[in-house]
Amino acid sequence: MIAFSNTYANLPKAFYTKQSPAKVSAPAVLAWNQDLADNLNIALEPSEVKAFFSGNAVPGGADPLAQAYAGHQFGGWSPQLGDGRALLLGEVLDRQGKRFDIQLKGSGPTPYSRSGDGRNWMGPVLREYVVSEAMYALGIPTTRALAAVKTGEDVYRETALPGAVLTRVASSHLRVGTFQYFAARDDIENLETLLAYTISRHFPAAKSPGAVLAAAVDAQAKLIAQWMGVGFIHGVMNTDNAHIAGITIDYGPCAFMDGFHPMKVFSSIDHGGRYAFSNQPNIAAWNMAQFATALLPLMPNREEAIEHFTEIVNGYGPKFEKAYSATYAAKHGL
Repeated sequence: MIAFSNTYANLPKAFYTKQSPAKVSAPAVLAWNQDLADNLNIALEPSEVKAFFSGNAVPGGADPLAQAYAGHQFGGWSPQLGDGRALLLGEVLDRQGKRFDIQLKGSGPTPYSRSGDGRNWMGPVLREYVVSEAMYALGIPTTRALAAVKTGEDVYRETALPGAVLTRVASSHLRVGTFQYFAARDDIENLETLLAYTISRHFPAAKSPGAVLAAAVDAQAKLIAQWMGVGFIHGVMNTDNAHIAGITIDYGPCAFMDGFHPMKVFSSIDHGGRYAFSNQPNIAAWNMAQFATALLPLMPNREEAIEHFTEIVNGYGPKFEKAYSATYAAKHGL
């Protein structure tokens, strides 16, 4: 049983496209996170794990959808991105009453796939499973891995590779790019709806767009300091991969450095080192500036808002330095 308690699916239709996952021919469970399942009050038979998390069956109460968002990718603006190979099955409440998304990744094409097949091959699925759980064990805010299921089908990249589906769990999948999506369309009504939803889900004490921005800046500063403390390189810090509540999402070409080099990169297309290890703090600040820009349409006085938001974003540096110093002081026993 999965006791779904969905809220995102009740937002206006502009936020997503509803659809079911694509079925696969011969699913087999590669990994199942029983401790996480227990905390999420999920009780399933092995056959249900295989069926639900391969995409071959939709569990009762689920309302699967692909989320819409935009984003800056390697600094270039893309007004239309969205979940190209992921589906949000729904949301559950854990034993402490906290809300979490359950999302399939590699579950087939969506309207946002941009000619892709919507599938994952097994290597990245297992990497994200292991790395996200490692980040959790290290105390770093992150998505978590609930299941990895082999599809029994090949996916085709440079060659044929075994396919798999990852099920990940997150406090939400609200990104800077989600706000950019509506701001770019001058869709103020849905931008206001998104802000209200974000406040309800992540920042209940926030009373204004500026308060949400300040909370996001604080969360990102602390997150990146923790990344730096363990030699983690995200690899693709696009604004669609920047979570407004400061958790690590969308593990792609990521890694922990074995040998230190400040300009180490882990993305084969990052030729300029935009997302190199030592650039991560500045990129997070840049992403927060884009978040601020996306919030501007909600402000009655644009010039005053620019001044106020600039002050908030400029506060990222001192916040990061404080968190960074605390991280490294602890590593040295100080």
